[in-house]
Formats: sequence, C-alpha cells, structure tokens
Amino acid sequence: MKRQLGLDLLTFRITTNMASSADVHVRICSQEIIKYDLEIKALIQDIRECSGPQTVLMDLNATVKEKFSQLRQRIQDMEQMAKEQDRETDKQAILSETEGHRKQMLSNQMAWRKANLACKLAIDNLEKDELLQGGDSVRQRKATKESLVQTSSDITESLMGISRMMAQQVQQSKETIGTLATSSRTVQETNEEFKSMTGTIHLGRKLILKYNRRELTDKLLIFLALALFLATVLYILKKRLFPFI
Repeated sequence: MKRQLGLDLLTFRITTNMASSADVHVRICSQEIIKYDLEIKALIQDIRECSGPQTVLMDLNATVKEKFSQLRQRIQDMEQMAKEQDRETDKQAILSETEGHRKQMLSNQMAWRKANLACKLAIDNLEKDELLQGGDSVRQRKATKESLVQTSSDITESLMGISRMMAQQVQQSKETIGTLATSSRTVQETNEEFKSMTGTIHLGRKLILKYNRRELTDKLLIFLALALFLATVLYILKKRLFPFI
C-alpha cells in the first residue's frame, strides 16, 4: 500500500513538473510575442514620422517584415503548444490567447499599411515642393527614378509576355503529345483488328477449301453409286429379258 502511494506521489510530481515546464514555455512564448508586438508598433510609429528618403522607408519596411515573420512564427508555436496540452481547459485558454495575439498582429498590419501610405504621401509632397522650387537635381533624380520604374515595368511586361508564350508552347506541346498518344493507340487498335481479321480470313479460307474437297468427294461417291445402280439395273434386265445369254 505504501509503495503504491509512493508511486502515485512520484507520478503526480512528474506530471506537475511537466505541466510547470509547459507553462514556462507558454509564458516565454507569450512574452516574446508581446516584445515583437511592441517593436512592430515602435517601427510603425517611425514610419509615420519618416520624411524620406525612400531608402530609409525601405529599410524600415524590411525590418518590419522581419519582425512580422518572427511574430507569426511564435504565434504558430503557441498554437502548437495549445494542441499539445492534456487538459481541455488549458488548451482552450492558450488557443484564446493565441487568437488574441493573431488579431493584434492583423491590426498591426493594417496600421503598417496606413503608415506606409501616409509616409509615401508625405515624401511625394516633399518632392513636389522641391520640384516647384526649381531644384534641378531633384528633377533629375525624379526623372531617373521614373525612367528606372518605366524600364523595370517594361522588362517585367516583357518577361510576363515571354512567360505566357512559353506557357502556351508547353500547353500546345502537351496537346500534341496527347494527340500523338491517341493516334498511336488508334493505330495499334486498328493493327490488332487487322490481325484478328486476317486470322478470321485464313480460317474461312481453310473452311472453304475443306468444304470444296468435301463437295468433290460427295459428287464422286454419288457418281459411283449411280453407276453401280445402273449396272445393277442393266444386269437385272439382262437376266429377265435374255436369260439364255
């Protein structure tokens, strides 16, 4: 009895330690999610206050993307931890917390888009102001940028056209291969039918030759029987009419 109680106590302690360890991991994951959330909010504020140039905005956006990727991974980790819980109440509690973090992440994404739009609008207005003030260098940079954008757009359109053409070529090749395969099967089936018909014709020819030989034999037997019959009739007539011969 004492030994059983000792085993039960040991099992309880192990289960408690495992649950505590799981709780620690969940808490650490939650703290990291909150940390990433705060860092993203700070970066979004920096984007709102950014006045250019575009390279600074691009660097901020790259950092935000990296933070969102890390945040998304930790949310997925917490969701996996919830699925591994033994008690349903713990599982639902962690899933509820995970859903809250996911909604907060979506809210941050919306704020990030709005901040980008506001920052780009501010940078565009600043460039327009500088352009109106007669800044030749600004005009040159803008013209160069527009030229690069147009060139990039033309290259992209050309690549898309080539891609579409290649896709059409591949599709046509697939259709041609399918047609050739169908034609090959049709020719093979026709060849098999011809072989079957050839065998049937040979068999029919053999049967016809056999029936012709049988007909000739039958005619010969009939002729011999008729000759024998006539000979018998003549012999009988001879004995009746000319018994002395």
